[in-house]
Amino acid sequence: MDSVNIIWFRRDLRLTDNAALYHALKSNNAVMPIFIFDRTILDKLEDKADRRVEFIHAALSEMHNQLVEMGCSLSVFYSTPFEAFKELLSQYSIEKVFTNHDYEQYAIDRDAQIADLLKEHGASLHTYKDQVIFEKNEVTKDDGKPYTVFTPFSNKWKAKLKPFHLKAYPTEKYFNNFYKQPSQPILTLESIGFAAVDKPFPNKELDIALVSKYQEQRNFPAIRGTSQLGVHLRFGTVSIREIGRKCEGVSITFLNELIWRDFYHAILWHFPQVRRGQAFKKEYELIEWENNETYFEKWCAGQTGYPIVDAGMRELNATGFMHNRVRMIVASFLTKHLLIDWRWGEMYFAKKLLDFDYAANNGGWQWAAGSGCDAAPYFRVFNPTLQTEKFDKDLKYIRKWIPELDSFNYPQPIVVHEVARKKVLDIYAKALKG
Repeated sequence: MDSVNIIWFRRDLRLTDNAALYHALKSNNAVMPIFIFDRTILDKLEDKADRRVEFIHAALSEMHNQLVEMGCSLSVFYSTPFEAFKELLSQYSIEKVFTNHDYEQYAIDRDAQIADLLKEHGASLHTYKDQVIFEKNEVTKDDGKPYTVFTPFSNKWKAKLKPFHLKAYPTEKYFNNFYKQPSQPILTLESIGFAAVDKPFPNKELDIALVSKYQEQRNFPAIRGTSQLGVHLRFGTVSIREIGRKCEGVSITFLNELIWRDFYHAILWHFPQVRRGQAFKKEYELIEWENNETYFEKWCAGQTGYPIVDAGMRELNATGFMHNRVRMIVASFLTKHLLIDWRWGEMYFAKKLLDFDYAANNGGWQWAAGSGCDAAPYFRVFNPTLQTEKFDKDLKYIRKWIPELDSFNYPQPIVVHEVARKKVLDIYAKALKG
């Protein structure tokens, strides 16, 4: 029985500048790379043409090809992590398993279970920070308590940042420490019950010219003003440290987007109720949502009669992407105009977004609903018409996604803005009066 250490890839699908991989390759045993298509997650997906699964498979294929050139292979499982590790432990003498931190509740529970299993077999689990620049207790108030407002968190983050925080892990130096084994084809999409859509994915190269204009262009959905790197950061096909190095000194506004990621992951870590789907501010659980299912279906389908909202939802449904400014508008509309629980919208985004990340998605939805940390005040209700005038005045974005805009086929608004605004303010005020 061969003696190996394991590198368990999850949200870090790359061989370069990878914290856990670096430590694994510097360890005392040859390193076997693995990935687990987790049936606990995949079996719940209704859409078997889910582009996130396709994206992961494409990234794994690229990694596998790189490993084959080194005389090794990527072992891919379609199983639960527990069953996959039971199989590995029966075939190899494993001393250590290396992987990178994940901050979601399911991941925390999963890793605890795997750590216990490994311990029973005389092995150990070692985890590292990789998907954020600062994590857990690294950016806190002077008294050690977590920040719940972004601006002071951001100020402390920037004051704390030193060049070594963005330094790449030189994994390439140790590639000869991979476990040598004959190449085996990795699982196909079809073999795990999924189908390819074969649409192109966003480029993972950071456009510095775009970053330099980010402050001026980021709010206008009709132009390419955002990096669209979300999916690459979500699955770790690019390093957050690399992006930080490239954008530092070019655009403080773009750097702030990376800090928001760290902030929401810190909130997830420090406040378990957020990981469990509860409002950050518990008093917001008292809001009496109407949860009109017909309205929700129209919102999902982009048929609300509010063009900027409908364009955003149609873009999401067609591409798995939605512009950041439009995400705020559609989230505000669902919670404030339609009085539908923000968790309904959060779950819909979780199904559809190619770059779905629990921390950022939850943070954004709770911001829109007013229930989160550093949230928009509950009395702020985005006016879709004013938002359109401000960010899509020539209707280029809207007309792209709503070709029937000027015809009788486009629906009338399902609610009246001023009526909806007054109603939601009354309901919020009633719930929060105490």
